[in-house]
Amino acid sequence: MLSDFPEHIQTQVKTLPEEPGVYQFFDREGKIIYVGKAKVLKNRVSSYFALDHSAWGKTRMLVKNICDIRYIVVNTELEALLLENSLIKKYQPKYNISLKDDKTYPHIVVKNEPFPRVFASRQPEEHSTEYYGPFASAGAMHNVLALIKQLFKLRSCNLNLTEENISKGKFSYCLEYQIGNCKAPCVGKQSFEDYEESMTQIRQILKGNLNELNIFLRNKMNEYAAKYDFESAQEIKQKYDLLEKFQSKSVVVNRDIKDTDVYSIESDEDFAYINYMKVMDGAIIQAYTLEMKKKLEETDAELLALAITELREKYRSRSKEIIVPIDPEIEIPQVKFVIPKLGDKKKLLELSQTNTKFYIKDKLKQLLVKDPERHTKRILEQMMKDLRMNVLPQHIECFDNSNFQGAFPVSAMVCFKDAKPSKKDYRHYNIKTVSGPNDFASMEEVIYRRYKRLQEEGEDLPQLIVIDGGKGQLGAALKSLELLGLRGKITVIGIAKKLEEIFYPGDTLPMYIDKRSETLKVIQHMRNEAHRFGITHYRSRHEKSLIKSELDDIKGIGPHTVKQLLKKFGSVKKIKTLNLETLTAELGRSKAQIIHRFYHEKNT
Repeated sequence: MLSDFPEHIQTQVKTLPEEPGVYQFFDREGKIIYVGKAKVLKNRVSSYFALDHSAWGKTRMLVKNICDIRYIVVNTELEALLLENSLIKKYQPKYNISLKDDKTYPHIVVKNEPFPRVFASRQPEEHSTEYYGPFASAGAMHNVLALIKQLFKLRSCNLNLTEENISKGKFSYCLEYQIGNCKAPCVGKQSFEDYEESMTQIRQILKGNLNELNIFLRNKMNEYAAKYDFESAQEIKQKYDLLEKFQSKSVVVNRDIKDTDVYSIESDEDFAYINYMKVMDGAIIQAYTLEMKKKLEETDAELLALAITELREKYRSRSKEIIVPIDPEIEIPQVKFVIPKLGDKKKLLELSQTNTKFYIKDKLKQLLVKDPERHTKRILEQMMKDLRMNVLPQHIECFDNSNFQGAFPVSAMVCFKDAKPSKKDYRHYNIKTVSGPNDFASMEEVIYRRYKRLQEEGEDLPQLIVIDGGKGQLGAALKSLELLGLRGKITVIGIAKKLEEIFYPGDTLPMYIDKRSETLKVIQHMRNEAHRFGITHYRSRHEKSLIKSELDDIKGIGPHTVKQLLKKFGSVKKIKTLNLETLTAELGRSKAQIIHRFYHEKNT
């Protein structure tokens, strides 16, 4: 079971992301012993540590030797499959026995020969042939081949179609020509130039440059139409329509990206996180995230430059191309920095950025598992800083008033402790000394009642009081605190809803907090809770007032009888229509007569 493993392994497993990716298990010596793919990283890795797997010999030995776990997040399960293949081929981990059959993923081959053939292969050759892929599945590859076959009439035979052999008439056309699948270059019915034009367009498809090909075909179609060659224009239009339907890009990895480093950076006030990915022949073979603690107010460009220098040395990289999100403002001899805007290189950069973000989330999750109070303390320290306080706001109380045209005025107080709701400390207040809609006077009454009672009972006072409202409500609250001798001893702020302005006593201008900050999120949460809690109480009072409008005015009929009648008959309107016999059957003769007489006399 997971609990039988070291604490750092338990923490790593519990904080894995629920995303597709590749995981790597390391032994005591830091060597990769297993690489696997997962649709959901957390679920897959957790399964290795489940009790029912302990009986499996291979898995038991593998899990026994795990001393560290790392992962790389990808966008899809298919990308995880390709990345797993790349890493296994590079590191050949001890426990990846079932994957050591050297099986490769399918490619599309463009044979280097006169009138090139285009076909599928799982055994790429290194010389004299163009290869496109790898594809994550044979299905994806065959979709591309099917499109090419629909668009172009290419030969499928393996004849040696040299110019000399064709001119000597060594070949004769076959069934493929007769059924319209080939233009018979073998007998000179298709020129090399015409065939090569088709191959140029096929290479665009295989590289995923469908937009460029679409533009080319559209221009060609217009050209034929201008010459009144409508038959050729229609043929081009059919190709154009097929490409339009071919929505998704089928080439998963671009092998043109031969040897490239990819870097991305995320930073906050104290730390910077730089993700590095090594790409060879379109496949990721290494990934690492470097964490740097800031000493001064270094810029992202300065930190990225330092990280590139460090990681190139650490991994002995000699890449001539480096993909980055910003200019690192350094020069490395014979190295080109690229900030991609679109295409495969942009996707690689986005993947690196995704891994950086997951590294940061993973780190925070691990800190929470090891020290749950650390996250809370960080939020409280940020609030203390943002709100210019001298102590941590561990105990906060927020007040909100509710009424409708002055009727049933109520106030609500919600309490947050350690930045979380403490619902057992929530309080409702029915306004007693104020008549009519007067929010200022209502706030003054509630603040006085709340803190007068805390003083009398010797309870702890909050470090922060939040008033839902602007300067008026804040001023009313301060009056009561002044009377109680608490002004200046507790930080008090008001928050206006419209622009999320923060008001302080004595300040003529409001303060604005970053809308993305955790400080404002906590205050907004409190404000919303106070409003919800107050409205709930107001509605309860209002509903009760409607129910007792008549029944509670009948002398001799108590609350228990009223409740009994409403439960039985549903409404006051229904009760009014009941005859004496029905009421007697339910309540007895004495009470039935009182109710019947009340409505009978009232209506006569």
